[in-house]
Amino acid sequence: MNPSVLIFDSGVGGLSILSEVRQLLPHLSLYYLMDNEAFPYGLKSDDELIPRVLQVCTRAVQQLQPDLLIIACNTASTLTLPQLREQLDIPVVGVVPAIKVAATLATNQAAQSNSTTGCHIGLLATPATINRTYTDNLIRDFAGHCSVRRFGSKELVQWAEDWISKQRPAESLFDHLDDWLQHPEPLSHVVLGCTHFPLLKSQLQQLWPAIEWVDSGNAIARRVADLLPQVAAPAREGTATAVADGDLQCFWTDNHKQPAGAIRYLSALGSLSRCAVLPEK
Repeated sequence: MNPSVLIFDSGVGGLSILSEVRQLLPHLSLYYLMDNEAFPYGLKSDDELIPRVLQVCTRAVQQLQPDLLIIACNTASTLTLPQLREQLDIPVVGVVPAIKVAATLATNQAAQSNSTTGCHIGLLATPATINRTYTDNLIRDFAGHCSVRRFGSKELVQWAEDWISKQRPAESLFDHLDDWLQHPEPLSHVVLGCTHFPLLKSQLQQLWPAIEWVDSGNAIARRVADLLPQVAAPAREGTATAVADGDLQCFWTDNHKQPAGAIRYLSALGSLSRCAVLPEK
């Protein structure tokens, strides 16, 4: 039986992480869980979110019995990782803004071009994430030599949800971000510090092709591979021992709202064996 991974988010943002895991480790069984009953997390207080995330995740792990849990939400990761790791007997992987990666890339680019203006990177995240002490510490530890410009956007979260559910481009994207991206100096690298935002990456790249958009998806997938050493690498296609793609399942918490967009997105990655509301018990 293939090892299984549970990927958790409040909405569709974790699909950006799931797609990276699927691409690197297609033989893993993947369970996607959306807490859409409490969406969006970015507008709720820490006191509301911490018990909510702990309760939903522990219940899901008890019922689905995954080998590993990914908290594919920056807000939930910064608030609950220590508690989840203490309560659960499986590895728990969190997602944090890829500030270290962006700072390294921007510094190397500036050095190669003999730039005299230094390293300028952006952090595009939810209002909650850009204002957290955890984020301040990441910038201090890994990008202290850079100018880091922050932008907190709740609009992009909803636009990503709309894109997945309705395939509707974010028509106001340019007006929303261009002034911040270009002034007082153009940014060379921007961290997508919310897992929803990579779902809009093709639109971002089309509007601002000179900017490198950095997210955590591939790093999370590689971390999963490291933590599940029992996972055998798939054999080359066409060989007698080729490993079949892993199972895909989708769960959510709102009894009154089936996430049609997420189901459609997952169905494009493979056959979904189960789609259901996460049972209460």
